[in-house]
Amino acid sequence: MDRIKEYIVQHKDQILADIRYIVEAESPSNNKKLTDACGRRIQDLFRRYFNYQAAEIVEEKYGNHLRFEYGTGKETILLLSHFDTVWNKGDLIFKVEENKVYGPGVLDMKGGLIQAIWAIKALVDLEIPLNKRIVFLCTSDEEVGSPSSKHVIEMEAKISNYALVMEPPVVGSGALKTGRKGSSRYFIDIKGKAAHAGNNHKDGISAIKEAAEQIVFLESLTDYKKGTTINVGSVKGGGKLNVVPDTATIGINIRVKTNEEQKRIDRIVKSLAPHQEGLTLKVRGGMNRPPMNRNKEGAKLFKLARKVARDLDMDLKEAYVGGGSDGNLTANMGVPTLDGLGAVGKGIHAKNEHILINEIPNRTALLCKLIGSL
Repeated sequence: MDRIKEYIVQHKDQILADIRYIVEAESPSNNKKLTDACGRRIQDLFRRYFNYQAAEIVEEKYGNHLRFEYGTGKETILLLSHFDTVWNKGDLIFKVEENKVYGPGVLDMKGGLIQAIWAIKALVDLEIPLNKRIVFLCTSDEEVGSPSSKHVIEMEAKISNYALVMEPPVVGSGALKTGRKGSSRYFIDIKGKAAHAGNNHKDGISAIKEAAEQIVFLESLTDYKKGTTINVGSVKGGGKLNVVPDTATIGINIRVKTNEEQKRIDRIVKSLAPHQEGLTLKVRGGMNRPPMNRNKEGAKLFKLARKVARDLDMDLKEAYVGGGSDGNLTANMGVPTLDGLGAVGKGIHAKNEHILINEIPNRTALLCKLIGSL
């Protein structure tokens, strides 16, 4: 057996214990108190295994980010992982059933974060030479579009030679992700005019009716041939049933394959006009992550990963996916980026979210050997 994989197998129970340690520290993106508490547990692991205090990047609204650094060299490998989750406190519980580990964020992406820590630990403990510097960013707001960590990631990307992302691989195939759609997020606030629904209905201007018309138009922009999807994922408005509603807000998520298409849709959304006089529309948000398109350098990086995988008797594949990640940011800055290097499992953003225990040695060893081969 490969000595790195053998090391991981020998420490599998400890790895699982570490996964439990941070999964049970629930960390919803919009709850700074809980997310910071999870960050402190990650910090505890850095101190325990490396005697190292990661730099803390303090944020006011979201959880604080952590920056871990290891090794020396002229070139830099940037590891990206987030520890915020889409789950509110108490939505899911940690549990182990046969080969599966369940819990909030265990797949997306706390399992991958712990695997990355152990990949670095294997390099240290096995005294594997490394001629590059590793910068490991653990961020707290990826699930809401990385509003506070985006500039941190981009600053690191400017001085990095490679970016490896700990998001999970493609479900089923285990493929790494060499391409992703770009994403945009918008909220449209609609202001109408309230009136009594029985006595003065004609005097009112319904914000909800306007929202419905805007939704129909926006959803009509979906074009599967182009790879463009528009999803109105939230609708809020009104209140009492006997009042013509004067407020409404809709939230929109947009995915595209090209920068040109992202800009085109952005112009359309930002130029929306009301269908009736007396209404006002306010558009918030914009383009969030550019498309991550496969390029020559990214292809070389995948080719190396595939070669490393063969040493572990793995047949590694690549894929283009619709979901976005922080890898979109680094790839757009010209940094060779490889995504999907995290834990294997199923149920991202679903109540059956889980990882597979038997895949932990393979994927952790793959990451470790890839880092050592760069």
